[in-house]
Amino acid sequence: MLFFVANVTGTDNVVTRFNVPAGYHQCAVQPGSFAEYLQGLPLKPAGTHTLTYKGATAATDPFTAAVVDMSVGKEDLQQCADAVMRLRGEYLYHQKRYAEIAFHFESGFRCGYIQYANGYRYVKGHWLLKAKTDYGYKIFIDYMQLVFAYAGTPSLEKGLYKVTEADKLKTGDVFIKGGSPGHCFIVMDVVENSQHKKLFLLAQSFMPAQNIQVLQYTGNPWFSMDVKTGIWYSELVDMAYLRSFEK
Repeated sequence: MLFFVANVTGTDNVVTRFNVPAGYHQCAVQPGSFAEYLQGLPLKPAGTHTLTYKGATAATDPFTAAVVDMSVGKEDLQQCADAVMRLRGEYLYHQKRYAEIAFHFESGFRCGYIQYANGYRYVKGHWLLKAKTDYGYKIFIDYMQLVFAYAGTPSLEKGLYKVTEADKLKTGDVFIKGGSPGHCFIVMDVVENSQHKKLFLLAQSFMPAQNIQVLQYTGNPWFSMDVKTGIWYSELVDMAYLRSFEK
């Protein structure tokens, strides 16, 4: 499978592409945070369609507001939860926070990047030393492919922290419901008005595996938990399903 690293120095991202609605302001993010990373991810040119891993127009394309400039691969692996884990993994990898890159398989097995980079391979539920140490990007992507194959929405949901207050919602949070199928969205940006009402941008992948797309409904990319929309799995945009990578 061939992947290309996203160019995080690109200037066309969710902050530059989407105007803040009147009466709202951009919520501040911490330098070096996952939120800042997501805000800075480059987008493909305006008007780009969402494509599946086979290069066909995705069924979700009518909901496309933008397409994240990050590869999807050539196999049906990087679906909804996988895309969220890819984004989190990429962020930690480029920060060299290797020990924090770990995801649980549906079996409960904890798959850490450190073990994989040090040459261990997953064989029948266990790590076995099979290769030399390599922290290069290709090995990181090989590791992520392994995660995609054995993890999903149920295991990702278990590894996240529940958000209990609406005003705590932030960029990088995830709306998720584990299941077969389950689904999830990741929050790409958040704006707020003087009454502390928040609007946010959402992104997703889908089945079959497709580009990570920033979503819109009837031409509006800004979502709210107070307004139900016609996107698929819109019922998950609710406090009951809101989770975070951080406590």
